[in-house]
Amino acid sequence: MKHLSAKLVGAAFIASLAGESAATEWNVSVWGKRRAFTEHVEKLAELVSEKTNGEFTMNVSYGGLSKNRENLDGISIGAFEMAQFCAGYHRDKNRVITVLELPFLGVENLEQEVAVSKAVYAHPAATEEMAQWNAKLLMTSPMPQYNLVGTGEARSTLADFEGMRVRATGGLGKAFEAVGAVPTSVTATEAYQAMEGGVVDTVAFAQHAHLSFGTINQATWWTANLNPGTVNCPVVVNIDAYEGLNDEHRDALDSSIQESLDHYLANYGELLARWDSVLEEKNVAKVEIADDVIADFRAKAADPIRDAWIADMEAQGLPGQELYDLVVKALADAKM
Repeated sequence: MKHLSAKLVGAAFIASLAGESAATEWNVSVWGKRRAFTEHVEKLAELVSEKTNGEFTMNVSYGGLSKNRENLDGISIGAFEMAQFCAGYHRDKNRVITVLELPFLGVENLEQEVAVSKAVYAHPAATEEMAQWNAKLLMTSPMPQYNLVGTGEARSTLADFEGMRVRATGGLGKAFEAVGAVPTSVTATEAYQAMEGGVVDTVAFAQHAHLSFGTINQATWWTANLNPGTVNCPVVVNIDAYEGLNDEHRDALDSSIQESLDHYLANYGELLARWDSVLEEKNVAKVEIADDVIADFRAKAADPIRDAWIADMEAQGLPGQELYDLVVKALADAKM
């Protein structure tokens, strides 16, 4: 009996260790505060926990783990398991996905933005480049076309853009530079102070960011239809952490991605639906840019910047033309 009892105790102890080892806790680095831009991350954490009965949990940290420009570095060294970053913060580290930041691509809605991002993320060149940082592209953070807020007289012509100091990163910054503006790539969290301190005259953001980072509170006008492009901000996971998941936890993660994106799109749709009331509440004038001004802007910015991007990528041994063609095809398919 004593021998049997010892065996039972030993088996119970081993079972308890197995239960402990089955638990997985990930740290997730984002920034700012919870907002439309992070709702898919929050939903992913919720779904994964539900599907694993609480055995796989994610602690979403808003700035407590890393600065936003350093999230990819943190992933590379395993400082945390998941993170969100924007391509324009370090274009040399994520050259492939900057194709999604080229101006005037023609993306019309968030669903199309998801489609083109998925296509590029699945390309071997994107996978290989991210692997250099021990990162796996998990999902995008789709944002609508950026537009400007500013103070003083509204800027509605290309002549008005001459000398304009604008917070704009990546391809958007190059687009504004092409028409005489002076872009600066301060981070989203620095944009309010840059505007308040006169470092910039205008800020290019999607709607949620104008709200979350307070730039709308300083604005007197907003461009409703300039729509020069957007930025691409993926969510990535540390490859070692991902491959270290057991089958159940990995399946819970993978199977929750689309549902998390669907939640994100529905939530963002609600924000867009009430945007006009936000402008009215904050007494911000909606400026409609004339079609001929937009056409002139596109002519000066779109083709030259695209051609320069393709040439630059090809010179670095990356398939620039192939990536751009992939975006065009994925967008055409999404519009059908």
